[in-house]
Amino acid sequence: MKLRRDTIVTVLALLVVAAAVPSAVKDTIETGRVYLFSREVLEELPRRFTGPGRFRFILQPVLAIVLGVRGGLADAKEGNPPYLFGLLFDAGRRRELLRSGAAAIRTLIAMGIIMDVVFQLVIYRAVHPVVALLVGPILICTPYALSRALTTRLARGMGGE
Repeated sequence: MKLRRDTIVTVLALLVVAAAVPSAVKDTIETGRVYLFSREVLEELPRRFTGPGRFRFILQPVLAIVLGVRGGLADAKEGNPPYLFGLLFDAGRRRELLRSGAAAIRTLIAMGIIMDVVFQLVIYRAVHPVVALLVGPILICTPYALSRALTTRLARGMGGE
């Protein structure tokens, strides 16, 4: 059995999150609140955009956009519908589109989750796994889907079919 890099990174992300769960449960029991739904999340949000973690708010979306452009050009070449349009309105191809999108950004999402955990440790000295599972994918999936769909439309409009 040959291990691929994307499999290793994905497993590492899952292990990092799983390792953080006991401390998150302990925090919830001790404070009586779930961090994700607390005022503390909003109070700490500005610290995410400054300091050691701010570069990833540029890097992750840029990498996702690059992958989205690549996928959008491939969609235009193959005659596929724009990505978001296909996801929303082409039920017959939805599963295929989700798989192709997930395959393209799986490692990037896993890296985003790992980076969020590391930055939480550096900035807050604590890890909140649910937040890590949300922030990384949001920074990646949204720009990926938008850039893939727009690239397909632009490539077709410029005669790139």
